[in-house]
Amino acid sequence: MSGTVPPKRKPEPCPVCAKPAQAGFQPFCSTRCADIDLGRWLTDRYAIPTDDDETEDEAPPHSS
Repeated sequence: MSGTVPPKRKPEPCPVCAKPAQAGFQPFCSTRCADIDLGRWLTDRYAIPTDDDETEDEAPPHSS
């Protein structure tokens, strides 16, 4: 073995403000950006698109 250490990857930028991410707040740069991201999730600003029909959760029609 040569004892060399492979180069570390460059840290990803903060997904909210694009500043360099800080180790204590990964993947964010600060508590502020982490809170902004959480708020976006809680207010449904982020959504995963689906092909499901919205009425799928409703009970099926009654047949007589």
